Amino acid sequence: MSDKLTPNNANAFDEVISIIENARESAFRAVNRELINMYWDIGEYICRRVSDSGWGKSVVKDFSDYIQSRYVGIRGFSASNIWRMKQFYEIYNGNEKLAPLVRELTWTHNLQIMTCNTDEEREFYILLSVNKKYTKRELKRQMDSALFERIMLSDTTNKLLTEDSESLTTLRDSYVLEFLDLPEKHKEKDLRKAIVANLKNFILEFGKDFAYIGDEYRIQVGNRDFYIDLLFSSRELHCLVAIELKIGEFEPEHLGKMDFYLEALDRDVKKRDENPSVGLILCTKKDATVVEYAMSRSLSPAMVAEYKLHLPDKRVLESKLRELTELAESSVAEDE
Repeated sequence: MSDKLTPNNANAFDEVISIIENARESAFRAVNRELINMYWDIGEYICRRVSDSGWGKSVVKDFSDYIQSRYVGIRGFSASNIWRMKQFYEIYNGNEKLAPLVRELTWTHNLQIMTCNTDEEREFYILLSVNKKYTKRELKRQMDSALFERIMLSDTTNKLLTEDSESLTTLRDSYVLEFLDLPEKHKEKDLRKAIVANLKNFILEFGKDFAYIGDEYRIQVGNRDFYIDLLFSSRELHCLVAIELKIGEFEPEHLGKMDFYLEALDRDVKKRDENPSVGLILCTKKDATVVEYAMSRSLSPAMVAEYKLHLPDKRVLESKLRELTELAESSVAEDE
């Protein structure tokens, strides 16, 4: 019996692939609708509380913190996003035509369309996104090009809004995936790159005594190459400063790996008159951030205190890391 794939078998297998893809798309659509329904209901709740109980920014911030403490690991409940849910509800409440359609779009699509100036413009981009199944990037590109203004008087409008296309990528929204608590390894690399790029600028702005040496800095141990995310030199401490970014929770082995890097730097990179190298381990997982120092055991307590005095404060770094993570996630989401 032949093991070769015949045309008949290939056609049959493709039918199964089609079944799988249709099922996946249906599942994503169902979850996305539930997510948008949830945001709608929360928006209605906040709207009512603001009106009846005088809720303001401080109460909504407490509300946000409470939700995130109960559901650790699911993003989308920052105070700013909760205010967007209120705005979302207020814009489409009572609009029988558009209210059902916004549930067919991802939250990121809806956030983009909410920036439109008029109901007419929002309706145009909602219908366009639903019928053409635009990705977030394509929708943004069309809005930035003022497509609405350019074609409203054109006879191509109806054709544009009725043409259809198929693309599962429109449903791979980060809010949907995190609502399901699914891993997103496919975007982790881009997320790390975005955070590291902004982190470099922050460190340089933190103090003039920090000099940038390189990112993905290569060190060789034996026949293997290893790469440090960011490497600086501190003129004040007269030592090398290595920074490693981890997407995920802090693990004890992170310290072991950083100690390994510092040993290699002290042996092969640092100058004779320089002090032992120091490491910063930055871990970000959803809304949780952790910063740890790694220092040579040969340092005296006085030197350890001196290092900590001139290195970025942990609380400052953790706060900045949360900010950079949110910024990077938004950037990566727009590029998907």
